[in-house]
Amino acid sequence: MKLLSSDIKNKVLSTMMKILDRERDTIIKENQLDLKAFDKEDQALYDRLVVNEAKVNGMIQAIKEVQAQDDPVGQEISNITLDSGLNIINKTAPFGTIMIIYESRPDVTIEAAVVAFKANNKILLKGGKEAINSNLILEKCWHEALLENGLSRDWIKLLHLKREETQEFLKNPTEKLDLIVPRGGERLIKFVKDNASCAVLISGRGNNFLYVAEDADWKKTVKVIVNAKTDKISGCNALDKVLVDKNIPDYEAKIKELQTILEKLEVDILVDESLSKVLPEKTKTTDENVWHEEFLAMKILLGEVGDITQAIDIINKYSGGHSSTIMTEDKNNATLFMEQVDNAAVYHNASTRFTDGGQMGVGAELAISTDKLHHRGPLGLKQLVTNKYYVFGDGHIRE
Repeated sequence: MKLLSSDIKNKVLSTMMKILDRERDTIIKENQLDLKAFDKEDQALYDRLVVNEAKVNGMIQAIKEVQAQDDPVGQEISNITLDSGLNIINKTAPFGTIMIIYESRPDVTIEAAVVAFKANNKILLKGGKEAINSNLILEKCWHEALLENGLSRDWIKLLHLKREETQEFLKNPTEKLDLIVPRGGERLIKFVKDNASCAVLISGRGNNFLYVAEDADWKKTVKVIVNAKTDKISGCNALDKVLVDKNIPDYEAKIKELQTILEKLEVDILVDESLSKVLPEKTKTTDENVWHEEFLAMKILLGEVGDITQAIDIINKYSGGHSSTIMTEDKNNATLFMEQVDNAAVYHNASTRFTDGGQMGVGAELAISTDKLHHRGPLGLKQLVTNKYYVFGDGHIRE
């Protein structure tokens, strides 16, 4: 793959920002076609689909932030010279061609492409049919920016494939694929893993947990729960499950207070068997699958635990490996929780809504990885490179 200079990549991004600003009315108009054709019953997907003035501004800002970051390609990781005189240098290198499969969010067409391109990767975008008009106009903008700077449109391409065609492409790609990132639910991830013929990096579901420890500051706790649950229900970093230590002072009164606050915000509350004795009028869940579920809705499941060990065990069994929070004033318990919970991001006294490239200082992201190879968490510019060894000798042979 041809390595592009930082200068030409940044020029493409400058051009793209101008084009997005120029075409914002057309972009919003095309998005309206998608919105009119969409079933609003799925509120989370509908929210993700919307492109308005603020979203276009966000797209431009995402490109600006990536442009300002250092080029991640060709950075020296290590440099050693052996006793034999053999010089071994390890440098960062592009993956090659990345394919991302995603639903609904047209802004991914900007964010995924900008980080992949600046990291010198070609990217194939497989968006959902619900966002086809939005994605087509954004692809057109990318192609104009590439061509204006003397580059091929092949650097950023939108794939127009039906499910069966996508399945065949994954099994027998018509061009070289180095990495596939499925960004969606369990069905999509399984579909890709079952059919892909190259490496797959999982951008998993949320199903995020919050544990209220015995010594938690209740005022802080309520504030964090409300933010994590209601700030943006369509986010993969939204809160789904709350585990409350049964030993907190005024246990029943605080549970009922939390119920009142959440119901005023129109959050549907489910409870486990233990908490059904405190909130008998709420729906008791008897289906274990609900504990695995990412709600993406104004819905929350409240459960009771006896101690921090039980909370950790439940989270590690049921969570999506995304984000979990402990509310406690005990730093030792916070450390124990954060070390033992097997998630991409663990929090002490803070909302799970911060698991986001922009919020974590990464900038625009390809996805939030819940995989462990090669990276967990936001996949930003620096995470979209692999490595390569450069070995310099002078007639060296191994004896």
